[in-house]
Amino acid sequence: MKIADLYIRVSTDEQAEKGYSQRNQEELLRKYCEANNITIRRVMFEDHSAKTFIRPEWKAYLSDLRKNRGKADLVLFLKWDRFSRNAGDAYQMISTLRRLGVEPQAIDQPLDLSIPENKMMLAFYLTGPEVENDRRALNVIDGMMKARKEGRYMGLAPIGYINRADEKGKKYIAINEPQASAVRWSFEELVKGVYNTEQVYKMAREKGFTGTKSLFWFAIRNPVYCGKIFVPKYRNEPSTFVQGVHDPLITEDLFYRVQDVLDGRKRNQYRLKVVSNSTLPLRGFLTCPTCGKILTGSASKGHTKHYSYYHCSLGCKFRQRADDLNQQFIYELRKYMPRPELAELYKVVLKQTWSSQNDHLVNEKRQLQKQMTELENKLIYIRELLSSKLIQPDDYLEMKSDYKTKVEKLKARLSGLSDNDLNFKELLNKGISNLLRLDKIYENADIDKKREVISSIFPEKLYIENNVLRTFRVNEAVNYIYLINNNLRENKKGQAEENSDLSCQVIPAGFEPATHRLEICCSIQLSYGTFFK
Repeated sequence: MKIADLYIRVSTDEQAEKGYSQRNQEELLRKYCEANNITIRRVMFEDHSAKTFIRPEWKAYLSDLRKNRGKADLVLFLKWDRFSRNAGDAYQMISTLRRLGVEPQAIDQPLDLSIPENKMMLAFYLTGPEVENDRRALNVIDGMMKARKEGRYMGLAPIGYINRADEKGKKYIAINEPQASAVRWSFEELVKGVYNTEQVYKMAREKGFTGTKSLFWFAIRNPVYCGKIFVPKYRNEPSTFVQGVHDPLITEDLFYRVQDVLDGRKRNQYRLKVVSNSTLPLRGFLTCPTCGKILTGSASKGHTKHYSYYHCSLGCKFRQRADDLNQQFIYELRKYMPRPELAELYKVVLKQTWSSQNDHLVNEKRQLQKQMTELENKLIYIRELLSSKLIQPDDYLEMKSDYKTKVEKLKARLSGLSDNDLNFKELLNKGISNLLRLDKIYENADIDKKREVISSIFPEKLYIENNVLRTFRVNEAVNYIYLINNNLRENKKGQAEENSDLSCQVIPAGFEPATHRLEICCSIQLSYGTFFK
């Protein structure tokens, strides 16, 4: 009496499509053994692909055969596609089983492999499933390529998006908050060149980004966030980018500018982020009046609460209460706020400046369009060279891809310049409104925003003289605001009111010259204007 092991294999798709359930296979195999007087030694159940023999249950079975030679004569399965869907691997496995004294056999497709002609039938049985697998894979790849060309993102949605399907069952990706806002913020922060990628990643984690560092690097390199879908090279078609059907998180211009930063084409002097608690916004901006070193800060525990101090180090004993200096800074900050009655004047000047900047943008747009035309002419030229057989097809495809990439970047830059024209009136009203309440905005801002305001208004360090804050220089724009405010406060005798304790190295000017200087400084934009967007 022969002894057999039963091998039962299914995959999820086959169970759904062909009804190859494990119970059905087992029932048929047991009936076959009963009818042919075969003893069953063991039954193996496998839920794994038959493309290779790297299957958990099958590997365990081979190990058992090596330890228990001669314990089984046959390994039975329903059809040869249950055994393998790869003809090359199948022949090798049949040889391995024979060396172990076991003969493989399909009960629905029986073959006596001792007869040479039957090997041709075996090849047919094994090759059929392999061809079916290859055709299915090819159909899937063709379908995915077609979907990509239509602008649909394939696979698991990138961070900031979520997979969705429309009423017709077509899949797409939709914006998923709050991750989307964290990704968008990361791009906007990287292009500034203030912090390096590592620092931006850590700050993005604080803003809700939940991915790993490697995922963050992949995200800031992924064009899907600017609305582009990458279509890889396939058959004779070169790789390309198409416009996606999903909503972009950022503009193309911003994406390409960030890539320039990451690739080193745009050099930035990164600054280290100074860690400071909310009670020490001036930490790193103050110099010691005793030794001239940069003051640091720390908190000391009192009887009922903690008290913060700005103090020196390296043996210097200078120390002053933080809340006193913080309050004094807010008092000085108010001297650089525009007078409310001048709000309309600033709007007029800024509108004029905006118009002059638009003239510059028109020239830049004209230059970009000229460059695009030149590249398009080059594309036409190399196409003619190809038709004349003066260049090889591979060279043509390489040059075409290079030129098209450059054209896409120019289009993105042109689109970015066009976006600058939008909604200027709303931004102007909001900006002037925020300038008029600069002190309140500063007081209510978080520590990072406070430090941005300080660094933008005071490009040089602050120092303490006679317990009063001073500086050698302030931002040019706020300096003119200070001059205009002072000139408007002159009394009837022509004497100005008490000057600010915060030293400004400027020459007094009347209303008209100061207004003219204001227009000049607006032309280079308020350096701390980003705070008010």
